[in-house]
Amino acid sequence: MAKLYFRYGAMNSGKSTGLLQVAFNYEERGQRVLLAKPLLDTKGDSAIVSRLGMTREADFLIRPGEPVRGHFAELAAGVDPDALLEQVEVQPVACLLVDEAQFLDPAQVDDLFRIAVLDDVPVLAYGIRTDFRTEAFPGARRLLEIAHSLEELKTICRCGRKAVFNTRRVGSDIVFDGDQVAIDGQDVWYESFCGTCYLQASGGRLGV
Repeated sequence: MAKLYFRYGAMNSGKSTGLLQVAFNYEERGQRVLLAKPLLDTKGDSAIVSRLGMTREADFLIRPGEPVRGHFAELAAGVDPDALLEQVEVQPVACLLVDEAQFLDPAQVDDLFRIAVLDDVPVLAYGIRTDFRTEAFPGARRLLEIAHSLEELKTICRCGRKAVFNTRRVGSDIVFDGDQVAIDGQDVWYESFCGTCYLQASGGRLGV
């Protein structure tokens, strides 16, 4: 039986880089992989983007509320549901790789579990556990509940300690209020902090 893996870490811990490396490793050995990410992640549009500069188009985008398993099955079988192409004989999928998995809803994470267990295709989901207020994303919470394997990807705080939290910045200011989701870009960006530095920046505040 294949497994559902959740590889998580704070911002800048190399999640997307790791995903792209895994895809390369499979394909170097002649294996077929599918890459997906939530439509909610607008950074890079339809591409998975690593902070090291590596970029690759996702094979499909996961729309809010969309069942994932059916879409995966169509692509795995060589069917393009958008273009209504006829099914063609294709190589079986050896692995499904999902970036920014924290943006999935719990039902979509359950579908990832079904793909692993019922379809016998390993699923590697990459994402962060908590938002800038230390509150869990719904998708990450569900992954922590049901994934067969949990692996933390580590990075460091500005002080040199292990970073575990994400802080949101607007310009040069660290903010602790706002919507849970704000994709980093020109106006909003994120920095990973250890627990000590996070509490110092927040005045001892955790959560909303």
